[in-house]
Amino acid sequence: MAIYETRSGSLDDVFFALSHPARRAMVKRLARGEASVAELNEPFGLSQPTISKHLKVLENAGLIEVSIDAQRRPRRLRASAMRDAANWIEPFRELWEKRLDNLDHHLKRKREGRKK
Repeated sequence: MAIYETRSGSLDDVFFALSHPARRAMVKRLARGEASVAELNEPFGLSQPTISKHLKVLENAGLIEVSIDAQRRPRRLRASAMRDAANWIEPFRELWEKRLDNLDHHLKRKREGRKK
């Protein structure tokens, strides 16, 4: 797969959802296990409409899902959407690691050349 191709049409939604710090914090919290809306809202104290909008963005991106447990509706993380985003980012990480390794080797050669 070429570095600029996307395999999933929802990558834009995933990156948009992760662009907000409150939503990233919610995803981080859900990585530890499912949580209720109240638990997800605890660090923020957002209004009900605001927290609902954030959760809807995460749901629409496929990052979280709702389960029904009697009266509760806990949210849980969906790893597949995160995996798609990570797979898209991975070639960029590899590219920059190679570039930085090449720069490191170049700088070492230059330093060794000055010592002689």
